[in-house]
Amino acid sequence: MTSAVETRGLTRRFARRVALDHVDFDIAPGEMFGLVGPNGAGKTTLIRILCAILRPSAGAARVLGLDVVTDAEAIRPHVGYMSQTFSLYQALTVEENLHFYGNLYGGVPAGRHRAVCQLVGLEDADTTRQVGTLPTGVRQRAALAAAVLHQPRLLFLDEPTSGVDPVGRRDFWELIGGLANEGTTVIVTTHVMAEAEHCGRVALMLDGTVLACGPPSELRASTDLQVAVVDATPWQRSYATLAERFPGTSLRGRTIHVPLPKGVDPRRAMGDALSGLDVRSISTAEPSFEDAFIWLIRQGRSGAT
Repeated sequence: MTSAVETRGLTRRFARRVALDHVDFDIAPGEMFGLVGPNGAGKTTLIRILCAILRPSAGAARVLGLDVVTDAEAIRPHVGYMSQTFSLYQALTVEENLHFYGNLYGGVPAGRHRAVCQLVGLEDADTTRQVGTLPTGVRQRAALAAAVLHQPRLLFLDEPTSGVDPVGRRDFWELIGGLANEGTTVIVTTHVMAEAEHCGRVALMLDGTVLACGPPSELRASTDLQVAVVDATPWQRSYATLAERFPGTSLRGRTIHVPLPKGVDPRRAMGDALSGLDVRSISTAEPSFEDAFIWLIRQGRSGAT
């Protein structure tokens, strides 16, 4: 089976800065693939290359069997791109935007505008309103409608739920999952680790490189972590004390999550750090994907120094 996306040694430099550094991976047709990493990791640069918007400095990439350099014009009609910066014209209505983008794509079949609005959950009343007057969640739906108007085989979504409320995020991911189930290959970037777990596989990026790639459950397991869940008062001082001693410590509500190697006794490992704190309870839990993400990022940065 031909990969929907294939990269080998993909590199992009901007003057002296290396934005992508020898990136290798394959994405199967119909796969929902996540790109996660901190700002500046190279996610958006990678997407722009795969959309044939930006040329690589070295290495190679093929999209839908086509080379991103020599076949750029042939690739573009088959991909949809929803950028993290809002891409629709805010002074135009949703319908006017869809007509504009439809013309850019060389026209779309009759009835496609209405069908795509129904697909993404836009009401008829929404389509006649200026985009700039719409709530963020509705605007994101409109942007998705424009990105899939021409029925692309490959869809790129760059931070698609930025600024959307939790219910809107859930609905949006259901839409994305539906597109993937119908055979569209979806590549999505996100900063929200709970969202990344919707993807079949995730590439964790740092400083232009891929630190790890695989299903979220496998990436969690690869860390060989456990999490000590500490309930202590005062929680502010407890958190500050533990975070100073144990990098990667995080606060969830008023409980403190401390990543530790699996098999280590939490009380013994934290030892003096707990002295003087009113510790109500300590329990252990499996790491979340966010815990694994933070741990892998820390390991990647440690390896680079």
